Amino acid sequence: MKITLINPYELGRQPFGLAEPAAFLKRDGHAVTCCDLSIQKLDDCLSTDTRIVAIYIAMHTATRIAIEALPKIKQLAPNASLCVYGLYAPMNADLFRSLGVMTVIGGEFEYGLCDMTRRIQSGEGEQQTEAEIRLDKIQFIAPDRDTLPALSRYAQLINTDGSTQTVGFSETTRGCKYLCRHCPVVPVYQGKFYVIPADIVLNDIRAQIKAGATHISFGDPDFFNGPGHALRIVRALHDEFPDISYDATIKVEHIVRYPGEIRVLAETGCLFILAAVESMDDDILRLLDKGHTRQDFINALAFLREAGISLAPTFVAFTPWTTLGIYIELLEQIVSLGLIESVAPVQLSIRLLIPAGSYILQLDGLDGVVGDFNAGILGHPWSHPDSRVDRLQQDIQTWVSRAETEDLGRADTFREIWRLAHEAAGKAVPELAVEDAGPPVPRLSENWYCCAEPTCEQLVSF
Repeated sequence: MKITLINPYELGRQPFGLAEPAAFLKRDGHAVTCCDLSIQKLDDCLSTDTRIVAIYIAMHTATRIAIEALPKIKQLAPNASLCVYGLYAPMNADLFRSLGVMTVIGGEFEYGLCDMTRRIQSGEGEQQTEAEIRLDKIQFIAPDRDTLPALSRYAQLINTDGSTQTVGFSETTRGCKYLCRHCPVVPVYQGKFYVIPADIVLNDIRAQIKAGATHISFGDPDFFNGPGHALRIVRALHDEFPDISYDATIKVEHIVRYPGEIRVLAETGCLFILAAVESMDDDILRLLDKGHTRQDFINALAFLREAGISLAPTFVAFTPWTTLGIYIELLEQIVSLGLIESVAPVQLSIRLLIPAGSYILQLDGLDGVVGDFNAGILGHPWSHPDSRVDRLQQDIQTWVSRAETEDLGRADTFREIWRLAHEAAGKAVPELAVEDAGPPVPRLSENWYCCAEPTCEQLVSF
């Protein structure tokens, strides 16, 4: 049976979420093609004899792109049964069913996809009989990346000297054992996480290194969900490939809690760590249940600098509790800590998303602020009690998009954000010195991106 797996968008990375199910489906004897819409066109991937199209939606941006792509998918593959799978599938199940999608699978999706193909191949019908959320443990096999675009076409590592390297992408776990209230992983995984065996991870990395990767980006929601597992992998990787560097995403509280393990990362080639800092305000951090304080972040930053690992903080800069003063304080902290070059400007425009089932909805005091679920925005709309905050967010989002188009540097982009924030609050704009930007840091060429209307079409052209 001819099956096409589609990845709308995943931060410029070659997706494990296509490579792993492709291996399962090929093992079952199917003809599987992978299509990455950030690089490829639907016309080159679909045909009238395609029997199943399964779209991988691991993030909000990918979900919106999938919705836009569905009409063309139906046109090119009119005989295909449509499926969406991944983190954002079950929380938007009703919407996708209304658009003609027959099967929705979230969580650990490989077995569900295989069950779906057996159902359709055996003539049991299009109606889904598989559970929408699968949390049974997967017996992982070697991913199959053969029909994905070459690694050289994906995001690159940009070193501090401006040179670039080819990046591979790997995951060592899926899910997360933490319950941060704003995180989209939580409604699906409910505090569970699953280990991908070290031999599977390492064999996949070996294959990507053979294909040209000289840097590996680990995409786990938290690399230290299982710190012992993570260390086994990076030690083995470094022993075999001592010149290969890598990055990982780790919670601030884990950076503070595991200093010895962090030093092992430094010794084995970790260039930088992404950390979901989210806010510099302790009250907001408590509301989000992040598990760290502002001082924890400052301590973690100082420790990583001493250890020789760069930190790339991410933020949810605008929330229902973010005042103009709190936002300006965030900018001031970025300046005082020398982090301007370390923070992707888009991070300073991010507005809290509240998807279906979000633990944010468990908080008191949001009546009149957060509305009912709106399928049009894939979440619960909210308005800030101070309309100036919402206007500032929109102005900064517009500016960041323009700055990216004009290829402005992080310091120049930040300087305008600094001005917009102070003027929104009716304050004089303090001067910024060149040295406030901090040193350049290694980073990926594709920033973490969460698009808002009408910018999704700027990411892909399917």
